[in-house]
Amino acid sequence: MKHDHTEKHFTAGDAVRDVVIGMSDGLTVPFALAAGLTGAISQSRLIVTAGFAEIAAGSIAMGLGGYLAARGDAEHYASERAREEAEIVTIPDAEAQEVRDIFLSYGLTETECSTVVESLRKRPKDWVDFMMRFELGLEPPDPSRAWKSALTIALAYVIGGLIPLSAYLFLSDAKAALRLSVTVTLVALAIFGGIKGKFTGVPVLRSALQTSVIGSLAAAAAFLIARWIG
Repeated sequence: MKHDHTEKHFTAGDAVRDVVIGMSDGLTVPFALAAGLTGAISQSRLIVTAGFAEIAAGSIAMGLGGYLAARGDAEHYASERAREEAEIVTIPDAEAQEVRDIFLSYGLTETECSTVVESLRKRPKDWVDFMMRFELGLEPPDPSRAWKSALTIALAYVIGGLIPLSAYLFLSDAKAALRLSVTVTLVALAIFGGIKGKFTGVPVLRSALQTSVIGSLAAAAAFLIARWIG
C-alpha cells in the first residue's frame, strides 16, 4: 500500500524573527518610558503624548534598521555569488576540489565524488548554486524581503507599544494607570513570550517567564531612576 508522506516544516522564520524584534522592543521600551515618566509626573496626558512620540520614532528607527539589515544580506549574497562565478572560471580545479571535499565529508567515495563533480562542471549555474548553499551556507534572498521586514518590525513595534499606553488613555491618574499598565503589559509579555517560545523551540513557560522578567526589570529601572532624579 502506498502511503503519502508530507513533511511540514516551519518556513516563516524571517517573518517571525521580525515580529519578535518589533514586539519585544514595542512592549518593553514604551512600557519603561511610561513607568519612568509616572515616577516624575502625575498627568496621564503628558505620558500619552510622550509615549506616542516614542512609538512613532521607535517604529521608524526599528523598521529602518530591519530594512537596512535585509538589504545588507541581499548585497552580501550578490557579492559572494559574483565571487563564486568568477572562481569557477579562473580557478576551476580548486573549486572542483572544494566540491569533492564537501561530498567526502558526507561519506561518499572518491569515485562517487568524481562523477558528481564532473556533472557540476558541465552546469556552471548549478555549480555556483551548490557552492553558495553548501560551501557558504547562503540561500537566495527574497527580493521583497527588505520592505517586508521594515513594515513587519514597525507594525509589531506599534502594536506592542500601544499595549502599555492603553491604560493611560483611559485613566487620568498616572499612578492608577501605571498599576493597570503593569498588569496588562505583564500579561501581554507572558503571552508573547510563550508564543515566541513555541515558534523558536524554547520551552513555552521558560520563554514567557524570561520575557516578563526582562520587561519588568526595564520598567522598574526606569521608574526608580525617574523617582530618584525627580
